[in-house]
Amino acid sequence: MPPKFGTSGLRGLVTELTETLVADHVAAFISACPTGTGLFIGQDLRSSSPMLADVVARTGQAAGLAVTDCGAVPTPALAMASMQAGAAAVMITGSHIPDDRNGLKFYTPEGEITKEHEAAILATLGTSSGAATAGPAPASNTGANAAYIARYVTAFGPEALAGLTIGVYSHSAVGRDVLIEAFQALGAKTLELGRADRFIPVDTEAVDAETRAQLAAWAAEHPLDAIASTDGDGDRPLMTDETGRVIVGDVLGQITGAMLGAEVAVTPVSSNTGAEAGGAFGRVIRTRIGSPFVIAGMEQAGGKVVGYEANGGFLLGFEAQGPAGPLPPLMTRDALLPLIAPLVQARGAGGLAALVAAQPPRFTAADRLQEVPTERSLALVASLSSSAEERARFLASFEGSEARIDQTDGLRITMTDGRIVHLRPSGNAPELRFYGEADSAAAAEALLAEGLAILRAAVDG
Repeated sequence: MPPKFGTSGLRGLVTELTETLVADHVAAFISACPTGTGLFIGQDLRSSSPMLADVVARTGQAAGLAVTDCGAVPTPALAMASMQAGAAAVMITGSHIPDDRNGLKFYTPEGEITKEHEAAILATLGTSSGAATAGPAPASNTGANAAYIARYVTAFGPEALAGLTIGVYSHSAVGRDVLIEAFQALGAKTLELGRADRFIPVDTEAVDAETRAQLAAWAAEHPLDAIASTDGDGDRPLMTDETGRVIVGDVLGQITGAMLGAEVAVTPVSSNTGAEAGGAFGRVIRTRIGSPFVIAGMEQAGGKVVGYEANGGFLLGFEAQGPAGPLPPLMTRDALLPLIAPLVQARGAGGLAALVAAQPPRFTAADRLQEVPTERSLALVASLSSSAEERARFLASFEGSEARIDQTDGLRITMTDGRIVHLRPSGNAPELRFYGEADSAAAAEALLAEGLAILRAAVDG
């Protein structure tokens, strides 16, 4: 699948992310979008990221911009630094996809690019001629991570996590040291687990069985209150309770939003329906999957609004008040806030397991079939979407029947017994995602296992 530019930026195989292609996309971004005071650059820990960062820096400098290199930083730390400086930013990351792939995420001085920015960039590809005078040599910013940590110490206080021992699954996450430093700055003890020298793709929305088993084994071996981690670029959280059970991202989101006093929650259709069932929010707005759609919904709603996704990425749209001080808005996907807020809540709730048990009984399990040609995924979902008879046969495999469907993004079918199945072809990888929702974690996992088997047979048949 050739490199594709869309909701998550530019992504593709490293071998196909040529200097010419990358430079063209960066030049188009600079030409089509506001850049403010210059261009900030960050990168994850993939082996190809330094090379791509160099291409981005040279392209920005050639376009006459003041370029600032932030080095290896989590995406939200880069976004926060660039927005505070009134600058645009490019993050070199492929997020959760394997090391043979990489990508670029683009930010204007206002935050993540919108769908309108995306269209403008695509329309400008191949037309940028560069600046007559090159910009100055790139500057270095080594303070983005410290400022990011300080944001949460100011809001929650240096004793917010006192008494807790948190395992940090470091793997190859660019923010692994940031997590450790942040938790310690908030008063917790930490135990580093699973640090890796090679890049490990971690998808927080579809945690594989091997990783789940390892997390549970660490929890059994060590007296921990939680295990925390993120995806590769640090904008999606991964957390377990004290038993090592993974807490799904949309549950982290609804707990965090409620703690901050949000009145409106904006979340994609893939998130579980606990947001509506719990009554913590005055209004819940559902969108297509992807942070640009969530951001658009948040901007339209206004007021005390938050956004979150099933992968756990959390967006704060208003100035909230933490236990110790103000927490300014950050309109980009963040992993640290939805880790800290539930941990703070858990101290008074008898632990994370008890806190999660107190949430509405709606549970989502998600995973994906990989290396499925996009045309096969699209054809299958289109066939089911257009035919009630096909859907009836599909649901019969789950011993269920249709109550209603939602085609906001992919095909989401609610069954008469309350279970939900949701199919969605990936927009930037040869993958077909499946989400199962039920009234217990075990039922959701069973729905997921059955659904993946059914889909595999369908796409291979």
